[in-house]
Amino acid sequence: MLTIRLRFTSFAFLLLFLLFAGCGGLQEVWEGPGAKVFRPQAIAVLPPMASQYDSAREDIQDVLSGSLTKVANIERVVSPESVTDIFQGSKEAFDSLVFYFSRLEMTGQSDKESAIKLGKALSVDSFLVVRVNSWEYVRKEGDNVGRVGLSLRLVDATTGTTVWKARHERSSSYMFYRPNLKDVAKDLADEMIKYMPPTPKR
Repeated sequence: MLTIRLRFTSFAFLLLFLLFAGCGGLQEVWEGPGAKVFRPQAIAVLPPMASQYDSAREDIQDVLSGSLTKVANIERVVSPESVTDIFQGSKEAFDSLVFYFSRLEMTGQSDKESAIKLGKALSVDSFLVVRVNSWEYVRKEGDNVGRVGLSLRLVDATTGTTVWKARHERSSSYMFYRPNLKDVAKDLADEMIKYMPPTPKR
């Protein structure tokens, strides 16, 4: 009887541990089969995909690039300015970007051929695909909040496969003075990048 009671107690503690361990993560996270061994050396943040929050695209690209520079085991992060210059200066690179985004919108899958072309154009072995889901001031549960939401997709540019995907949102409440949405985005980007391969999980 004592053994059964001890087993039940251990099981209950295990359930509680799993419950609390699951708290505080991202809203959605998916890892591909090769995520655990993925070790990119150079990465670029693509211009965010078109959405109703296009005014935030430059800020988001800048914020994410800044967060990636803090990752110790990524040697090189291509600056947003360099990414823009490459797409403005090369029709082939720009056409690959347009095709990649259109296929992603239609199928939800990373097109391998155009992804590899993008990697070569940007001189990287990985890139981040970004969609801005929210960038706004709203009323939420009776409070005024500044809200930023992002979806990220990490792509292996040598194979064109998706390694990791995540979606998350962050809000900052206020009474009189609106928070700067770029500051909210910085906190969100830092949080999401912590869960991205090859960085260690919290």
